Amino acid sequence: MRIRTALSVTATTAVAALMLSSCAAGEGSATTDDAPAPGTTTEGGWSADTLDIDFATYNPLSLIIKEEGWLEETLGEEVTVTWTQSAGSNKANEALRADAIDVGSTAGSAALLARANGSPIQTIGIYTQPEWAAIVVPTDSDIESVEDLAGRSIAATKGTDPYFFLLQTLEEHGLELGDVEVQNLQHADGRVALENGSVEAWAGLDPIMADSEVNGGTELIYRNIDFNTYGFLNATESFIEESPDLAQVVLDAYEKARAWALENPEETAQILADVAGIDLEIAEKVIIERTVIDLDPVPGDAQREVLEVVGPIFVDSGDVSSQDQIDEALDTLFDDTFASAADPSTIAD
Repeated sequence: MRIRTALSVTATTAVAALMLSSCAAGEGSATTDDAPAPGTTTEGGWSADTLDIDFATYNPLSLIIKEEGWLEETLGEEVTVTWTQSAGSNKANEALRADAIDVGSTAGSAALLARANGSPIQTIGIYTQPEWAAIVVPTDSDIESVEDLAGRSIAATKGTDPYFFLLQTLEEHGLELGDVEVQNLQHADGRVALENGSVEAWAGLDPIMADSEVNGGTELIYRNIDFNTYGFLNATESFIEESPDLAQVVLDAYEKARAWALENPEETAQILADVAGIDLEIAEKVIIERTVIDLDPVPGDAQREVLEVVGPIFVDSGDVSSQDQIDEALDTLFDDTFASAADPSTIAD
């Protein structure tokens, strides 16, 4: 078994990228000036005595960092690390907007939606490129294609990648949102609704979706990894401004977790299985078959290109009022400072 990989950055390219990042920001980036070097602290210690951060079953790197206790070991007794579980991108965005967490995990589409609608967040890193969303139906359903969804009831969690996956899927196949009946249910509730017959289809999210395939008698009728908008690690602007040292530690820890996951795919799957309460076989399907972990963590052109496709769909669906809001969000969403400088060697074991 092996984890799916994208083209990884070579050592030479990475060094060059870090050198260039000190001179110019990437396209669409909003950088934090004078962020401290990895592992350094502000005068008298860390900039804050708390770090509030999320973990999510759709973000395997967060599970590793929490399990291993790296942030706690690195920050010591001076900083209290509080972990909050995000049930979906919408919940992570709600917590970020409420300042309940400093750093949260969402899909790229959800980060763009939040920023376009005024949420003061920026994306400081990319954790994975997952194929985490698809269209799911019962195995005995008469729905065999996307076109068959016309007039049907579909469960989806608004504000998350599966919802936007659904919108893109409908558009690609000549359908409009008004052609279907969307029931706004949280991911786990959408699975239940599909399996008990309350809805006829579900825009699903892994690992819940993979568990439903194996244990719930469902199947995926439409997959498209290009409609999945990367995993975005976001932070509030106030946290970035007031605690750049802690933001750097978080990105350093994420890069340590990335290397660990690539070296230990079965152990990574086991951690996911334990947290999500799913069989190891299902967790391995998610981690090894459907998740690209070996990628550049710096948010930039690859992610912007995906979001430029999704943005107009938000406007058409009424989720964002105007394309101007989308354009402004795209120009200000990325802060590549911390991912560019990420150094996993600063993180304590």
